[in-house]
Amino acid sequence: MPVPFLKKFRLLFASLFFLLLIISFLDFRYVIPETWFTVIHYIQFAPSFLKFMETPALVATGFIVVIALTVFTGRSYCSFLCPLGIYQDIMSRIGGKYKRKFSRFSFSTPYTILRYSILAVTLIVMLSGSIFLVSLLDPYSIFGRFMTYFFEPVIIVVNNLLAKIFALFHNYAVFRVDIIKIPLVIYILPVIFLSLIGYLSFTRGRLYCNTVCPVGTLLGLLSKVSIFRISINHASCTHCGRCAANCKASCIDFIKEDVDVSRCVTCFNCLEVCPDNAISYGLPHNIFKPVTIDEIDNGKRRFIAGSVVAIASATGLIKAQNQSPAVKGAPVPTRESTVKENRTYAVCPPGGVSLGHFNDYCTACSLCVNVCPENVIVPSFREYGLSGIMQPRMDYHKSFCNYECTRCTDVCPTGALLPLTLEAKKLTQIGKVHFIKDNCIVQTEKTECGACSEHCPTKAVYMVPFEGNLVIPETNDKICIGCGACEYACPTVPFKAIFVDGNSVHQDAEKPKIEELNVKELKEFPF
Repeated sequence: MPVPFLKKFRLLFASLFFLLLIISFLDFRYVIPETWFTVIHYIQFAPSFLKFMETPALVATGFIVVIALTVFTGRSYCSFLCPLGIYQDIMSRIGGKYKRKFSRFSFSTPYTILRYSILAVTLIVMLSGSIFLVSLLDPYSIFGRFMTYFFEPVIIVVNNLLAKIFALFHNYAVFRVDIIKIPLVIYILPVIFLSLIGYLSFTRGRLYCNTVCPVGTLLGLLSKVSIFRISINHASCTHCGRCAANCKASCIDFIKEDVDVSRCVTCFNCLEVCPDNAISYGLPHNIFKPVTIDEIDNGKRRFIAGSVVAIASATGLIKAQNQSPAVKGAPVPTRESTVKENRTYAVCPPGGVSLGHFNDYCTACSLCVNVCPENVIVPSFREYGLSGIMQPRMDYHKSFCNYECTRCTDVCPTGALLPLTLEAKKLTQIGKVHFIKDNCIVQTEKTECGACSEHCPTKAVYMVPFEGNLVIPETNDKICIGCGACEYACPTVPFKAIFVDGNSVHQDAEKPKIEELNVKELKEFPF
């Protein structure tokens, strides 16, 4: 039987939008231009609102569009544009394949006190200066972490397997890519949310969306005054209950012939199954005629619960990734370093302005983690404190910040990382270099090295005479930008002989001096 146009349109639009979001998070080949990210992520509610608070500009008004859309059409954002909402729909639909084992949906009373308490506490904590609960519960950020922690490693493993197979035939069109190394302890919260949301979507449809999600609750309040909404024609309704049995939001009370519009996500499932044409989408009080559809007998359909998504393989693969040597050909120390790096602050990515600004606006969506070509940006655990858990930081033991790259500043959807031109980024000091002489193998093993100086793009690290023919590093933190190339290149373990300590407030570095070659001009050809 034909599906109503409204539902066809929802399925098509949501599928395309969901696909674009997935590609934006899993684009490890960096095919998508940075400017596209602004368009794709513009209309996500919480990131857009935070960005507007920082930069009141047209590019940060996506949340206003969502509010206007909600007032006009109801909670269509949750079915059309919210990636976590679409993900729940997919899981719920997969669960429906087990209809013989699980009961159908049915009307349930809302958890009013719980849902509004979560929203109130989230707003209070945000107004007090912390976005910890926003980053923890924001559907866009939760979805971003799912992509980064669970799905991207699987895609990269498949890519690397294909690269190995292709290489056997001397075809190098597919090349190996390193998996982002994330400490296993960081997986605790994402695993909890993946399990919780997966289970609830299998068994109860949109229960998480309508009970826990603060964005859903807020938009639910606005939808109470929406112009267009789902409504029931009392004269036509025969109380068959098919609408309630297919409502994944559990918001249709067919006995009272009432629809809880604060929970309705305008999925249009009810329009498809009503045999009496008693349900319509339009102005309240049935000003518009009900949508005409052919009768579809879905009376025996049952929606399920299923299984929790398996993540052990992905986390195991991440754990199995061994850190490769920073610099090929660098001397290998024969003894371990002993002086611990005395770090005062974590290093937040360029464009973060300051730790205060960055922590206030970052929702830990992990988009910057995904787009970093050097994989130097990783989720934090204790570096920013409890409220900053999973927010990105620079890990220079694993990689370094590319001197010619601004991808993370280009794609940040919340304004936590402000856009920087390449010229500005090259003079933005996110941290300062520190040298620990007692860790350096030139001092401890009387051997040549200089890897840190060779890899410093600004020459803030340079070599000076030491003993005999040996030279040892010396630093100039005025021209250092804190890119971490020196720290990554340093071969000492477990503590580096040179490291970058983060700036609590990003500063302006001095331009490195460029020595001009003294070339004598020839007046005539010598031959």
